[in-house]
Amino acid sequence: MLGLLALLVAGILAPLLQVLWAAVSDVDGFTLRHLGSFFRRPLFLESLVNTLASGLLAVLFGSLIGVPLAFLTVRYAFRAKTVLQTLGVLPLVIPPFVGAVAFQQILGRGGTVNLILHQTFGTTLPMMEGLTGVVLVQTLHYFPLIMLNTAAALAGLDPSLEEAARNLGSSGFRLFRRILLPLALPGYAAGALITFIRVIDDLGTPLMLNYTKLLAPQAYLRVTTVGLTDVDGYVICVILVILSIAALWGSKAALGLAEYATLQRTAEAEPRPLKGAAALGVWLISAALLGPALLPHAGILLLSLSKVWSLSLLPTVYTLGNYAEILFRSRSFIWNTLRYALLAAVIDVALGAAIAWLLLRGTVRGRGWLDAIATMPLAIPGVVLAVGYLRVFHGWDFPGLGQPLTATWLILVLAYAMRRLPYTVRGAYAALQQLPVALEEAAQNLGANRLRTFFRVTAPLMARGLLAGGLIAFITSAVELSTTILLVPRIELGPLSYGIYIYMQSAVGRGPGAALGVVAIVLVGCGTWLAHRLAARGAGSIFRL
Repeated sequence: MLGLLALLVAGILAPLLQVLWAAVSDVDGFTLRHLGSFFRRPLFLESLVNTLASGLLAVLFGSLIGVPLAFLTVRYAFRAKTVLQTLGVLPLVIPPFVGAVAFQQILGRGGTVNLILHQTFGTTLPMMEGLTGVVLVQTLHYFPLIMLNTAAALAGLDPSLEEAARNLGSSGFRLFRRILLPLALPGYAAGALITFIRVIDDLGTPLMLNYTKLLAPQAYLRVTTVGLTDVDGYVICVILVILSIAALWGSKAALGLAEYATLQRTAEAEPRPLKGAAALGVWLISAALLGPALLPHAGILLLSLSKVWSLSLLPTVYTLGNYAEILFRSRSFIWNTLRYALLAAVIDVALGAAIAWLLLRGTVRGRGWLDAIATMPLAIPGVVLAVGYLRVFHGWDFPGLGQPLTATWLILVLAYAMRRLPYTVRGAYAALQQLPVALEEAAQNLGANRLRTFFRVTAPLMARGLLAGGLIAFITSAVELSTTILLVPRIELGPLSYGIYIYMQSAVGRGPGAALGVVAIVLVGCGTWLAHRLAARGAGSIFRL
C-alpha cells in the first residue's frame, strides 16, 4: 500500500500540486492575484469562453447524432444492424488530430466539397475556419461516446414502463420524449460529460487547424514560448483541471442515478422488427447522420496515397512513396510508439492488478486514497500533467541515468502509464468483482500463501479484464498528443503522434503524415476490436467510466 501510494503521489499527485501551487503563490507565499489577473486578460477570457462553447456545442451537436442512432439501434431489429453499430463506433478509431487533417483536405477552403460548391454555385462555405472547424471535428469524433452510453441506458430500461405508457395513449415521439429519454437520462448525461472532458482536453485538433484561442493551446503556447517561469501557463492549467473535475463529478453523479430506471426491471426489452421500407428508412436516416463522420477515414487514406493533391477534387498523382518514407526512412516513429505504449501498458496492467486487489480484497487503511489518486488522471488534461512533469522532473538527474528524466524517453513512458492507469484499474476491478472469494480461500486452505494464490489463481481469472484495460491503455497511449508534444525530448525519440504533427506542419510532408495516420488508425482499430471482444465476455464496456 505504501509503495503504491508513493508511486502514485510521485507520478500523479505531486505534478498536479506543483502546478496548483505555482498558480496560487509568489515570493510572499499564497496569493490569488494570478487567478484574478487571468480574468482581466481579454485573450484568456476569450479562450475560456471558447473552450466552454466548444465543449457545449460538441455535446449539443453530438447529441443530435448520437441519441437518434442509439434509439434506432436499440429499439429496432433490422438486417445488417451489426454493421450500423460498427460504423457508429468507427469515428473513435481515428485520432481527432488525424481527422482534423482529413477534414481540412475535404471540407477546407480549398477542399473537395468547397471546390464542388464553387464550380456549381460559385460560392464556398467556411466550414473549417476558426472555432467552427474545431467544433465540427470534435463533434464528429466524440459523438459515439454519447451514442454508446445512451444505447446502454436504453437497453437497460424496464419494458413494462413503456407498455404502461402505450396503454395510456402515448406513442411515437411523445413516448420517446416523455418516458424513454428521461429514464435514459443518467446514461446520456454520463456520455455527454465524458465528451465534454475529452473536448476541453483536446490539444491536437486546434493545433492542426491553427486555432489557438482555447485554454489547452494557450497553456501549450505559454510553456513553449515563455517558459516554465510563466505563471499564466499554470493558471490556465488550474482552470482546465477545475473544468474537468466538475464534469467528471457530474458524470459520476449521473451514473449513480442510473439504477432508478431498472430497480423494478422484470424482463428484457425486445427490439421491434423492421422490414422493407421501414428498414430502408432507418438506414437512410443513419447514413445521413453517420456519413460526415466517416469522411476522414476516406480522406486520410487518399492523402496517404497521393503525391499531389492541391486545389483538385481528388489527388492528381498517386504514389506508395509515402509508406516507403515512414516504413524505411522514418520508421523510428512507429518503433518508438510500440515501445513506449507497450511498456506503459505493461506497467498499467501490473499496477491495475495490485490496486484492484487491494481495493476489493485488502483490509489496510488508505484504500480510499489509493482509489482516488488512481482515478485522478481521468480529470487531469494531458497538457496539465505534462506541465507538472516538466516542473517536477526538469533538471533532476534521475539515479542511474546521468541526465534529467525529461531528457530521456522514459518520461513519455511514465506519463503514458499514469495517464492511462484508470483504464486497467477499472478493468481489473470489474473482473475481480465477478470472482468468488471462495476460490482464493480454497487455494489458501490447500496450503498456498496469499502471494502464490494471487499469481496462480486470482491473476489468471481476472486476466480478461486486465487485458482489456491494458489494450485500451496501449491504443490510447499510441495516439496521445497532448502530453507527447510537451514532453518529447528530441525528434528522433518522438512517437507516432509526434511524427504526424511534425509532418503535417509542411505541405510536402502531408502525404507521409497521412501514412502515419493510417498506421495509427490500424493500431487503434485492431486494439479497439480486440479489447471490445474481451470486454464483451465479462470486463464490461470499454467506452464508459
